[in-house]
Amino acid sequence: MAHPPVAARLQALREQMQFQSVQASIWPTSDPHLSEYLPDRWKSRQWLSGFVGSAGLLVVTADWAGLWTDSRYWEQAAKELDGSGIQLQRAGEAGVPEPANWLAEHLPAQSRVALDSQSVSAQSLLAWQKATPELDWVLDADLLSPIWTDRPAAPVGQVVEHLPPFACRTRQENLSSTRAAMQEQGAHWHLLSALDDIAWTLNLRGSDVSYNPVFLSYLLIGPDQAFLFVDSNKLSAGIQEALALDGVQVQGYTELSSFMRALPASMPILLDMARTTAWAAQLAAHLNVVEHINPAQLLKSCKTAAELDHVRETMEKDGAALCEFFAWFEQQNEVTELDVDEHICAARARQEGSVSPSFGTIAAYNANGAMPHYQATQQSHARIEGNGLLLIDSGGQYQGGTTDITRVVPVGQVSAEQIRDFTLVLKGMVSLSMLVFPEGIAGQQIDVLARQPLWEQGLDFGHGTGHGVGYFMNVHEGPQSISWRGRIGAHSAMRAGMITSNEPGLYRPGQWGIRIENLVAAVPAMRSEYGQFLRFETLTLCPIDTRCIDAALLTAAERQWLNEYHQQVRERLLPRVQGEARTWLEQRTQAI
Repeated sequence: MAHPPVAARLQALREQMQFQSVQASIWPTSDPHLSEYLPDRWKSRQWLSGFVGSAGLLVVTADWAGLWTDSRYWEQAAKELDGSGIQLQRAGEAGVPEPANWLAEHLPAQSRVALDSQSVSAQSLLAWQKATPELDWVLDADLLSPIWTDRPAAPVGQVVEHLPPFACRTRQENLSSTRAAMQEQGAHWHLLSALDDIAWTLNLRGSDVSYNPVFLSYLLIGPDQAFLFVDSNKLSAGIQEALALDGVQVQGYTELSSFMRALPASMPILLDMARTTAWAAQLAAHLNVVEHINPAQLLKSCKTAAELDHVRETMEKDGAALCEFFAWFEQQNEVTELDVDEHICAARARQEGSVSPSFGTIAAYNANGAMPHYQATQQSHARIEGNGLLLIDSGGQYQGGTTDITRVVPVGQVSAEQIRDFTLVLKGMVSLSMLVFPEGIAGQQIDVLARQPLWEQGLDFGHGTGHGVGYFMNVHEGPQSISWRGRIGAHSAMRAGMITSNEPGLYRPGQWGIRIENLVAAVPAMRSEYGQFLRFETLTLCPIDTRCIDAALLTAAERQWLNEYHQQVRERLLPRVQGEARTWLEQRTQAI
């Protein structure tokens, strides 16, 4: 299978590289704000390679090209890169070098390597440079403009205020909390370029990035005043007036550079080097940089009691939408993966307070389910027929919270091996759900509970077990995560109020995939002479399909957890559903 557009683009890129005396170029999946989901303008890695996954890094030399991506995308990338001339590098697999190590090994000393300083964090650039001391890094080469002639413009979506009752903290409170954290670090200024941190701080939401309610901007916070660098056409006069009342001045999006360089030398400025691009960090080179995590990242990760109450109500709405969808789905005879996406999004859109999906729906039947981040397209999707398992990972953005849920349902007859796999994954999810743990423990230290039933059978899954989730914000947020592969750091602690996914899985390439996901909140469990202990409150409300469970493999405690969970789901959702959705809910929440 040939890829003429990809081959032509790579050839044009190599011609530009030769013209600008560059021996290699690096193309991360990134934008000037290090976003997870990118506006079309910054999908350069996708445009060059043809690989549409949301994570990956492309390296191009004069005679070689390789794409590094993690295990979630290996099968997808192999298909999409076939015939492109780009070699798949299975990141994390034994024998596969890190990209920087590959460059150091294959390029002669003093080779010039191009990497856009607006597409890499300051922390990552330093790591690249330390790993390749013999290479010459070129950070300002423009290789794209001459060849990507129809490159999309930057998005111009309107900004709206996140208002009470759903906004539970005022803009002034957010700014005051941030300034208090700045003062603790001895910082006079603080520059934010991470869009979710900016939107949270200012109680604003936007639509510049798919699925994430954020807008292109920078925010510079001083001791008494803050400056928002944004296209002012995105802001109504009312929002600009409200910002001014809270001491926030609006500046043009492109004015950050001149504004930063005009700051008095040696003033202390707080920068999160992992969430700030090398370009933005360089603007502060004349200042006294204080390296520290963005205070907003920590502050917004711990939801308030009021925010958790709104999330609980949102979960009821989301659960009702899912009951409506599954009741419809089980009555269909001819359905495709694309139909699943259409109908599940439509069911959510009918709920009060619904804004948009929180990510692209993953509807994956049988072998497609073995690709954890599979996306059905018009050109490539499956018809759901015969026998097997359908994995659906979906979520919604609501004024009162963000949802993310994965369920696997049977189609026709399921095999004993599929039921066994499903039950093993469920056991891990339930084990983590029942955990009581000391506050402050790292998420990396509890990951084993979700994997133990699989490890005991010589099985595993390649992705993390859990990620933080925002409050009407990004579906993936930090700083917490649950993954033994993650590095334990100063801000890995699980804290009260954090919302995290619980989603173990099992994937058999070419056959099927299983993942069961609920969102959980860390809430107080008890206090003793040994300190404060937390537990996980399950927030997600949707039946887990018992037709895929081998009850004989469950312990009494696991069976009790499942029955009590289904009782709660039934009691909280029954008032919100009627007709066929109500009948489906009652049937799927029967005790086992």
